[in-house]
Amino acid sequence: MEITDLTPAERRVRDAFPLGEGVDFREGEDEDAASGAAWGPERTLRAEVLRELLLDGPVREGRIAGLKVWGARITGRLDLQYGTVAHPVRLRSCHFEEAPDLYGARVVALVLSDSVLPGLTAGNLRADGVVRITCCRITGPVRLQGARLSGAFFANGARLGTPGEVPEEAVLQLNHAEVATDVWAPELVAHGKVHMNGAVVRNQVNLNDAELNAPGATALHAEVLTVGTDLHAMRLRVRGRVNLGGARIPRQLNLAQARLSHPGGQALRASSSVVGELWLREAEPIEGAVNLRRAQLDLLHVPPEVWPRQVQTDGLGYRVLTPHLPAAQRLPLLEREPDGYLPHPYEQLAAAYRTVGDDGAARTVQLAKLRRHRRTLPPYARLWGFLQDAAVGYGFRPMRAAGWLLLLLCTGTLAFALHHPPALKPSEAPAFNPLFYTLDLLLPIIDFGQEGAFAPRGWYQWLAYLLVAAGWVLATTIAAGVTRSLNRQ
Repeated sequence: MEITDLTPAERRVRDAFPLGEGVDFREGEDEDAASGAAWGPERTLRAEVLRELLLDGPVREGRIAGLKVWGARITGRLDLQYGTVAHPVRLRSCHFEEAPDLYGARVVALVLSDSVLPGLTAGNLRADGVVRITCCRITGPVRLQGARLSGAFFANGARLGTPGEVPEEAVLQLNHAEVATDVWAPELVAHGKVHMNGAVVRNQVNLNDAELNAPGATALHAEVLTVGTDLHAMRLRVRGRVNLGGARIPRQLNLAQARLSHPGGQALRASSSVVGELWLREAEPIEGAVNLRRAQLDLLHVPPEVWPRQVQTDGLGYRVLTPHLPAAQRLPLLEREPDGYLPHPYEQLAAAYRTVGDDGAARTVQLAKLRRHRRTLPPYARLWGFLQDAAVGYGFRPMRAAGWLLLLLCTGTLAFALHHPPALKPSEAPAFNPLFYTLDLLLPIIDFGQEGAFAPRGWYQWLAYLLVAAGWVLATTIAAGVTRSLNRQ
C-alpha cells in the first residue's frame, strides 16, 4: 500500500503516530461506539493502515511514537499475528468491524477501552504493560489463553457475549495466562463462560459486583488458579457453576453478599483448594450443591443459613470457624453430606471449637457424631448405643452418670432397708448395711463384703440383677469417657 492511498482521517493518524499524539474523532466524550457502523469516511480507518504504522511506522528522534485514537471506525481485520509492536496501542471508543488478531504478538501495551468489537484473538500474547478492555462491549470470545502480561489485565465494566445466549466457546479465556499484577474486573458482565484454568495472577483477582451468566453450565471455570494474594468477589452474581477446584488463594476468597445459583447442580466447587480465608458473610442462600472436599482453609466464615441442602465436606480442614455459634446451629450442616455419615467432618468441627477454647461445644459435636454413627449400626449395636447414650451420653455427659448412680443408690438402699436379704451363712455374715450392700452391687470394682454374704429372693433378686447390670453399663461408659478425655488432652 502506497502512502498516497491514505484518506484524510488516516493521514491525521499517520502524522500523529511518530509524535505519540492522540487523534480524537468523537463529536462528544459521551458518544456511544455502538453506533460506529454508521460513521462516515471522515472517521474511518482501515485496519491494514494501522498494521503498517504499528509494525513499520515512522518514528521521530526524541519522541515516543504510539497509536492513540478515539472514536474511529476500523474496517477490516487488524492482523498483528506473531508481530512485534514496539509502540503502545490505544484504540479507545472505537468500533471494530472484525475481531483483531494478535495471536502470538508482542506489544508494549494494548488499550481498547470503551470500544465495540466482535471478538478479540490474543492467545499467547506478550505484553510489557497493561491489557485493557475496560467498558468494552465484545460479542464474540476474548481469547487470551497462554498470554504473558507484565502489567495488569483490566476488564472492569466490560460487557461480554450476547444477553440470553450461552455460546459453546467461553466469552473470556485466560487459561494458563500469567499476569504479573492484577486481574481487575469489577462490574464485569459475562453472558457465557469465563475460563481461568491454570492461570497465575501474581497479586489479586477482583470480581466485585461482577455478573456471570451461564445457566446450566460452568460460569467461572478456574481450576488450579493461583493467586498471589486475594480473590475478591463481593456482591458477585452467578448463574451457573463456580469451579475453583485445586485453586491456591493464600489470603481471602471473599464472596461476601454474593449470590450463587445453579439449581440441580454444583453451585460452588472448591475441592482440594488451599485458601487462607473463605468469606460468605451476608451472602444469599446458595442455590445448588457445594463441594469443599479436601479443601484446606485457615478461616471459614459462613453463616448457617447460607449453606444449601447438599454440602460435601469430607476431608475439609479449617482452623477457625466464624461467626462463633453454638454447636446446635452448626451440626445440621454435617447432615447434608450426600454420602451419609462420615466421621471426619464431626472431628473437624470439634477441633475448631477446641481451638477457640469452647470444650463444651466440642463435646456436643462428639456426642452428635456418636449418635449419627449409631444409625448406621445393626439393631443390637444400636440398642447398646441407646443404653450408653441414656446413661452418660457416651461418656460426654458425666454428671448424668452421677445422677443415675445416685438414683439407683437411693432406690436400692430404700428397698433393701425395708426388706433385708437373708444371709448365706448367718454365723459368718457381717451386719447387714443396705447402703453398702447397694454400693457393692453397683460398683463392680469395689467389695465391701456385703454382696457375697447376702442373697436376696423374689423380686429383690431381680432388683439386685438390675443394679449389677446398670453398674456395669455406667462403669464402662464412664471409663470410655475418661479415656476419650485423656486422649483429647
